[in-house]
Amino acid sequence: MKKAVIVAFDKFTDIDVFLAWDLLNRVRHRDKEFVVKIVGSAPVHKSVCGIDLTMQGGLEECKDADLVFFSSGPGARMVIKDEAWLGQLKLNPSKQILCSMCSGALILAALGHLKGLSATTYPTAFEALRNYGVEVLEDKHLVTHGNIGTAAGCLAAVDLTGWAIEKMYSAKIREDVIASVLPVGQGQVCMY
Repeated sequence: MKKAVIVAFDKFTDIDVFLAWDLLNRVRHRDKEFVVKIVGSAPVHKSVCGIDLTMQGGLEECKDADLVFFSSGPGARMVIKDEAWLGQLKLNPSKQILCSMCSGALILAALGHLKGLSATTYPTAFEALRNYGVEVLEDKHLVTHGNIGTAAGCLAAVDLTGWAIEKMYSAKIREDVIASVLPVGQGQVCMY
């Protein structure tokens, strides 16, 4: 059984969580045992747009997930200052796929997982990411190194999630999942 977790926190960016959630759950049409959860440090986290989202697990679920996907939003800048929050994340990029959307890259950097790597993030977080010693590729929407992927711009979640799906499963499953959300005439018939 494979497992993906999407990490949310107060003031997360809605589309980052919900777009990844939808795309990852489309994998379940191919692997019924694939588990996708939204996890956080509290029972409920409020999005930047005001949605109260009930978590399906705690941060401890990250340690045994095949994929850990960090969302972005103003809350990312708060959690990177919280040593107790960061301390709950026991991640291993040699065994896990680690993804971040926009300012979620700050979390990966704060955990030391971007040391010596290049990455991308949203323009408002370029300098903060550079402060961790990360080479910021300002003109790239997706940057990957081994099992670590960073993306910039909310719709880049499609490419980031697709990259992670391909790493976990195959190019065919990635293609099928992405095709199922493309505008009519650009994809295929929906898998539902």
